[in-house]
Amino acid sequence: MLIQASDVWALWMVLTGCAAVSIYLEQRYKWAATISGAMIALLLAMILANLRVIPTESHVYDDVWNYVVPLAVPLLLFHADVRKIWRESGRSFGAFHISALGTILGTMLATLLFCGQIPELKGISAMFSASYIGGSVNYAAMKDTYQVSSELASAGVVADNLLMSIYFLVLMVIPSLPFFQKHYPHPLQDQIAGSGQSSQDQVVAYWGRQEISLLDIATTLAVAVTIVTVSVKTAAFIAQSGLPEPIRMFLGQKYLLITTVSLVAATLWPRFFEKLRGAKELGMFMIYLFFVVVGVPASIPLLIQKSPLLFAYAAIIVGCNMVVTLGLGKLFGCNLEELLVCSNASIGGPTTAAAMAVAKGWNDLVIPALLVGVWGYAIGNYCGILMATFMGWWLGL
Repeated sequence: MLIQASDVWALWMVLTGCAAVSIYLEQRYKWAATISGAMIALLLAMILANLRVIPTESHVYDDVWNYVVPLAVPLLLFHADVRKIWRESGRSFGAFHISALGTILGTMLATLLFCGQIPELKGISAMFSASYIGGSVNYAAMKDTYQVSSELASAGVVADNLLMSIYFLVLMVIPSLPFFQKHYPHPLQDQIAGSGQSSQDQVVAYWGRQEISLLDIATTLAVAVTIVTVSVKTAAFIAQSGLPEPIRMFLGQKYLLITTVSLVAATLWPRFFEKLRGAKELGMFMIYLFFVVVGVPASIPLLIQKSPLLFAYAAIIVGCNMVVTLGLGKLFGCNLEELLVCSNASIGGPTTAAAMAVAKGWNDLVIPALLVGVWGYAIGNYCGILMATFMGWWLGL
């Protein structure tokens, strides 16, 4: 082994280096953006581990799970002001929940069909349902909550990224198909004539350079650490209390409380949190560290063996998401553009949905896409835990 498990600084160098390279490639090259920076981070770590450059186990990796992943949750929810999302997302807010319902129904169907074929299915159902309503931060939270093995989590990431690439291509093609043009209202498609440069600037600014101060960094991290500390200690107290088991089961989950406290704080004091710069950037960097750590113990033969099953599992969820979104969306008279962007937001998150809106010239949907995507971050963990609890009870998982 080139780098030993006890070589803390060298391992942190590898983790942060892989994350930085992945982000650079994703933002610099189209091919990297297509397969996603998350996938690149996982593959880099997997290659280094399988070549015995880095160990497959180390307390450094445990530190990422124990400290980095929990901190990422509040950082990504600092702008999740429920009142603002409700007020400014418009009809997209309702359309997003149709897509979330599709994810829930798809998870139920996929779990039922693959019961007995995929191990640790209770945790898998939580990971994929949370991720396909929220995003990668929810995937990480549910993986940790249900202690899903790193090998299966890695295979899930591979399957998920491959499927998302295909699905996003499908979403881009749908508006040009005569069937959908005939049966759905599509006012934005009809109005495409402008350049859309202002919306492009908004999305570029979402991950572009931001003015940030030392006070921003200090306050952002201090608040995030405070939220995690209060949530973790409260969850531990509730879990050991004499409260009824259903209450202990839900409120004793640290990620559920971290999400709740973050959401309440962002809603009660929106001006304070809106002034803080760098929260989403720090949060996403921590999620990239998560993907690196997930890739470390991944065995290439196991990935080849497990990824097809998880791809099929995820494909059922995504397929149901699309069918329910387009079906109920048609029933409620939603515009085609709104439905496709919201389906993208639930499956991929705010940035991919906003990028799609920009690419298609749907300028009015850029901000709603970002808002409902952040809302997905907020409710993803709730949905994942509820889904795992229900499926565990129903199927005896």
